Amino acid sequence: MTGVLDLLRPEIRALRPYRPAEYVGGYVRLNANENPWRPVGDTTQDGLNRYPDPHPAALATRLAAAYGVSPAQLLVTRGSSEAIDVLTRAFCRATVDEIVICPPTFGMYEVYAQLQGAAVRRVPLRRDTGFALPVADILAGWQPTTRLVFVCSPNNPTGNQFPRADIAALARGLAGRGVVVVDAAYAEFAADDPTLDLLGTFEHVVVLRTLSKALGLAGVRCGALLGTPALVAQLAGILPPYAFPTASQEAVLAALAPDAAAEALRRRGLLVAERGRVAGALGRVPGIRRVWPSDANFVFVEADDAPALVARARDAGVLIRDFSRDPATPGGLRITIGAPEENDRLLAALGGPATREVARG
Repeated sequence: MTGVLDLLRPEIRALRPYRPAEYVGGYVRLNANENPWRPVGDTTQDGLNRYPDPHPAALATRLAAAYGVSPAQLLVTRGSSEAIDVLTRAFCRATVDEIVICPPTFGMYEVYAQLQGAAVRRVPLRRDTGFALPVADILAGWQPTTRLVFVCSPNNPTGNQFPRADIAALARGLAGRGVVVVDAAYAEFAADDPTLDLLGTFEHVVVLRTLSKALGLAGVRCGALLGTPALVAQLAGILPPYAFPTASQEAVLAALAPDAAAEALRRRGLLVAERGRVAGALGRVPGIRRVWPSDANFVFVEADDAPALVARARDAGVLIRDFSRDPATPGGLRITIGAPEENDRLLAALGGPATREVARG
């Protein structure tokens, strides 16, 4: 049977990665053409005048522990978006191969495919059954030149998490034929996290994680690609040297410290409670005809006049995302769950109830 590495582009399998200057903590560095003095105001541990660890071992070890995998199974990326780019470049030959996406879903899958010159095949989610994953349709249309299928779960923008049984069925059907990329950017807000189960069962499943959402580090741009050690090692050679900045590494390590992680968990619980309150209130807003169940930190609704609601919110100083012009989401709006007072402001602008009894329990 074809292994996951056999599905890589031949050029990637033969690639000889760039070897940056050796990094050894505590040694005098005269091997990387760096400036010997720190810039004014630099308070980082190693100094911003020095290149960061080209393979941030401490960060990878801490992230691997957080996700329950070994450091060899984890590749640190600049947000999960970079992981999407790396996977597309690694597996898709320009003008030959294709990816599969399931709209409505995250738009960057298609963008990175277009940048690589790969084709994009769209297999829509089944709206009539709650935006369900179309496993049979994906498998039926799979071609020898199809390399990747991106499964965003919980899905952006619809907010629903796909059952792990559906993802497993897709992975079983694609063994030796393609790679299932599970984008789990919002997994922390869902009741179920199938990451370890999927990685432990299928070598051709890759899981993407990000610290932008649940950990509140969107400005740091830190993500992680989780897969087999052999695949992670191969993909690491595609990244540029010194890719993840020193200040970002330190910010992530601080956010993963026990006290900070405990506070992030508390805030996550508050967001989930607010999600229920806001969803209930949106269901009573005139003009909103449907509020979809959500496993993420946002709520997806369908409205009779979505642009009017967007304008009403904007007049009150609140921005929400309009998806109503997308054929896959007519009348659709994606509303991020904010702090309680921000949610109250939105609901007041839309003409919905803003009481907090649900959140208070």
